[in-house]
Amino acid sequence: MQDSDGKTVDSAVFDAIAFDAKGLVPAIAQQHDSGEVLMMAWMNREAVERTLAAGVVHYWSRSRNRIWRKGESSGQTQTLKELRVDCDGDTLLLLVDQEGLACHTGRRNCFFTAVRDGGLETIAEVEVDPRELYGN
Repeated sequence: MQDSDGKTVDSAVFDAIAFDAKGLVPAIAQQHDSGEVLMMAWMNREAVERTLAAGVVHYWSRSRNRIWRKGESSGQTQTLKELRVDCDGDTLLLLVDQEGLACHTGRRNCFFTAVRDGGLETIAEVEVDPRELYGN
């Protein structure tokens, strides 16, 4: 397999990833230049392969039971800058360039609820109505 730069991806890359019993691994997307944590989603081997080959992030949707390219519905894409594997191989860190919003709720990232003073507080408002992003 080749990555988006045409370089061969060593099989050791996939040997280092500890996919769970369902063939999935959690992947955290982080904005490459600011360090902002954008979202968490799941990847299977095919999603990792497609991400490395295309340079555009793909995930496994557990609800749709299929691969999806980030932004295929909304246009809010993630370009891969670097894929990192954690020390146990059971979590991936995707350093990405996020185009637009990362969260399906219309917010920049998915971590917009904080626990403060013993309760929940919304710390980021909707930037774009999800109906505009997804047409429903």
